[in-house]
Amino acid sequence: MTSAVVPMKRRPVPPSPRANRFFGTANRLRRDPLGCMQEFVDEAGTASKYRFFAHMWGYLFVHPDHYQHILQDNFKNFTKLPHPTFLLLYPLVGKGLLSNDGELWLRQRRLAQPAFHRTQIQEMGRIMTAASERRFARWEQAARAGEVVAFDREVMELTLEIAGKALFSVDLTGEAREVGDVFGRLNELFVKLVVSPASLYTMRVPFWPSTRRVTRDIGRLDRLIYSMIDQRRSSGTPGNDLMGMLLSARDEETGESMDEKQLRDEVITLLIAGHETTTLLLTWFFYCLGRYPEIEAKVQDEVDRTLNGRMPTFEDIPKLVFTRQALDETMRLYPPAYAMSRWGNQADVIGGFGTPANAVITLCPFITHRLPELWSRPLAFDPERFNPASKSDRHRFAYIPFGAGPRQCIGEGFALTESVLVAAAIAQRFRLRIPDGYAAQLDPQITLHPKGGMPLRFELR
Repeated sequence: MTSAVVPMKRRPVPPSPRANRFFGTANRLRRDPLGCMQEFVDEAGTASKYRFFAHMWGYLFVHPDHYQHILQDNFKNFTKLPHPTFLLLYPLVGKGLLSNDGELWLRQRRLAQPAFHRTQIQEMGRIMTAASERRFARWEQAARAGEVVAFDREVMELTLEIAGKALFSVDLTGEAREVGDVFGRLNELFVKLVVSPASLYTMRVPFWPSTRRVTRDIGRLDRLIYSMIDQRRSSGTPGNDLMGMLLSARDEETGESMDEKQLRDEVITLLIAGHETTTLLLTWFFYCLGRYPEIEAKVQDEVDRTLNGRMPTFEDIPKLVFTRQALDETMRLYPPAYAMSRWGNQADVIGGFGTPANAVITLCPFITHRLPELWSRPLAFDPERFNPASKSDRHRFAYIPFGAGPRQCIGEGFALTESVLVAAAIAQRFRLRIPDGYAAQLDPQITLHPKGGMPLRFELR
C-alpha cells in the first residue's frame, strides 16, 4: 500500500516519548544521545515522534523494515539534511560525497567508484600490510617496557598513513598525528554544536570562540589538501589512484574539469571516510578480544595457521573467516556510524506511520544491532552470528554498519580489506591487554568513539 491510497491526515503518527514542552529532548540528546534514543525505543517502540526543541520535532525509526523503505525502496524521498544543523558540517566537508545529493552526488560517486574496485583494492593491500609492519618496532618496544598506549591514536595514525598512500599516493606519516588531532577536535565539537539549538546562530558569528576554533582547524586541513592537489598537478601526470581520477574528470556537458574547491571537498571527504571507520573498528575489535580471551585465542589460531609467520596478503582474506566474523560482530556492537539522518522531502508512510513533508528522520543502527527481537543475547560478543548459516535467516537490513541502498558506503570494500589485513598482522605478533580497572565507555561523536580514548597494553606473543 502506498501513501497515496489513504490521505496522510488519517495515517497514525508514531507514539511520542515524554519530553519537556519547551526544551524538548535537546538537553538529553546532547548529554547522552544513545541513551536518549534507547529511551525513545523503550517508551514508544521502534518508531517514535519526539520533540527536539520547542516546536521542532523529529522521527526515530530503528526497525529493519523502516530502513529498507527509507534507504532503498523510496530512497529518493529521503535525502541528506538541508536542515540548518547539517550546515554546521559544511565548512569541513563542503559538497563532497558525504553531503551531496541528486545529480552531483551521482556524478561524483560514479567518478570515484573505479578507485574502489576489487583490482584497485588488491593493489592497496600491499600498502596496508607494509604500513602495519613499519609500526611493529615501536609497538615491540612499548610491549617490552610494559607501557600502556593510546591504542586508538596509534591505529588512527596508521590508517591515516594508509589512506594517504593508498588513495592519494601521498606520504602522511609526518602529518598523521596533527591531522588526526584536528579531525578529533572537529568531530567532538561538531556533535556538540549539532545538538545545541543555540549553535545555529553562534556558528554564524565569526568571532565566536567555537567558530574561530573551527575556522582555524579547517584552515590547517585546507593547507594540507591544497598542497596535495598542487603537487599532483605540478607533476604533470594525474596517476591512476583516486586523486588522479578526480583530476582527470571532465563534466559530460561542458568538458570542464573539477574546480579547486570541489576537488578539495572530495579529497577531504574521502580522507576522513578512508580512515575513520577502520580506526574505530580496529580499536573496538582489539578491546573486544581483550575482554573475551576465548575469542582472541580462536582468532590467533586462525591467523597462525593461515600465515605461518609471514605478513598477510589480499589472497589470505578468504581464509581468515573467523577473523572477519569477529570484525563483523564488533561492528554489530560498536558501529562507527551509529546513527544517520535523512530529510523526508514529501509526506510518506513508514511502517504504517505517517510522516509529513520536511520531516527530520533519524535512523540508529546501534540500537537496531542490539534489538532483542532480532538478536539472541544481543549484548554478548559472539562472532558465530556471522557464520553463513546464521546470516541466511537474518533480515538483510538488520545489520547495516556501512549503511544500505544506493548510498551504501563507497569505501566498504576498502575498509573491510584494511581491517582484516591489519587485524591479522597485529594479532599474529601481539596481544592487546586491557589495564586493570578499565572499562570502555561510549562517546558518540559524529562517529562512535571510546570516551577518553582506548588505553591498551601491547604484549608480545
